[in-house]
Amino acid sequence: MKKHLGLKNYLLLASLIFGMLFGAGNLIFPVHLGQLAGHNWLLAAGGFLLSGVLLPLCAIIAIAITGSNGIYELALPTGSKFALIFLILAHATLGPLFATPRTATVSYTIGIANYLPKSSQGTGLLVYSAIFFILVYFFSQSDGKITTIIGKVLNPIFLFMLFVIFFLAALNPMGTSSTISAMAGYGKQAFTNGFLQGYNTMDGLASLAFGITVITAIRALGINKRKDVSLTAAKSGAIGILGIGLIYLALVYLGAVSRHQFALADNGGITLAQIAHYYLGSAGDALLAALTAITCLTTAMGLIVAFAQDLHQRFPCISYQQFLLGNCVLSFLVANVGLDEIISWSTPVLMFLYPLAIMLIILGITSPLFQNDPLVYRITLALTLLPAIFDMVNNLPAILRSQAWAQEMIKFASQYLPFFDLGFGWLSLGLGGFIAALLIHMWKNKQPAR
Repeated sequence: MKKHLGLKNYLLLASLIFGMLFGAGNLIFPVHLGQLAGHNWLLAAGGFLLSGVLLPLCAIIAIAITGSNGIYELALPTGSKFALIFLILAHATLGPLFATPRTATVSYTIGIANYLPKSSQGTGLLVYSAIFFILVYFFSQSDGKITTIIGKVLNPIFLFMLFVIFFLAALNPMGTSSTISAMAGYGKQAFTNGFLQGYNTMDGLASLAFGITVITAIRALGINKRKDVSLTAAKSGAIGILGIGLIYLALVYLGAVSRHQFALADNGGITLAQIAHYYLGSAGDALLAALTAITCLTTAMGLIVAFAQDLHQRFPCISYQQFLLGNCVLSFLVANVGLDEIISWSTPVLMFLYPLAIMLIILGITSPLFQNDPLVYRITLALTLLPAIFDMVNNLPAILRSQAWAQEMIKFASQYLPFFDLGFGWLSLGLGGFIAALLIHMWKNKQPAR
């Protein structure tokens, strides 16, 4: 007998997906995008929503359709070595290299940095990040209910505060977006650059790592058939992403109109703190600082626990506690290079990993068409991997991008890879490889058995 879920259960699942995808750190990217896009904020927001919201939902659906338990199993048809390497790279990005250190630097930038002189910023970040990751390590070893309780109490308060700012902004706007010029790259390419900015949320990768949590919750409600699980994930996810999408739209718009009052900032954390002070004064500063710190704390806890669990499973010779501690120590060290540097160095890595993740998600969703044939996976990902390397080189920090070898690679890719200048050098080869692999699969199946 087919089980039907009521609206209450769909809302419960939607809130789970919302909580998984939306964290305090994600606030800074749509705000900064708005500042860059100016009057083209809506086009830029459309691209951002595709990669920052819709893609993570598709990742959850891909896991549901394939019956995978996460990144490793989703990539396994390509081969165990590729699956393991991709798992390590994804968790290194979500873990000590970028996303986890960013939780400390975002909360520091929003809540503390504005109150310290420039000469004390390094010391301030050092002390703050040390305390932050000591707390992360301590609470990650404690009962998981801490995260649940904090999430249930703080997320609603945090969202309420955001809606207060949105409401005040509607009553007393800082200006109109139509009079704000778009920065370089956001004139004719606002949509594509918005899509690429969505990579910074890292939610596409995070959904591959955490998607099994949503699938497990769906199965706990009595939905067990893969088709039904996938439909339930899609329906509840549509509700969840609607909420996230509306918040992102509001934040991008706020970022655009904020340039009437504030100069273009180095990152969205600075602008968000300025906006909160503009509408809520000192009380807003204190509340935003406290809520951002604690919600970033819970995000960091989720990331390091997932890192330790997955890698301990693959490398049992290293204990779960050692992975946990090592992640916290490395994240502390990386956090002290600063938010701007973390974003700068994470961009080329994301330009390499995201095309592979996107094609893995597409392969997972369409896998029933080719019965999960490993050949389709291998051809598609091989033809995505090569141009993704060129996209990565094109986005290296200036000190590396200016090297002769990098310039030669960029020149070659500009001549021979369609859409390379837009940041999508992988698109034509990746999709072309996917179509070619499907045709090969169908041709193989039509051959008479010997």
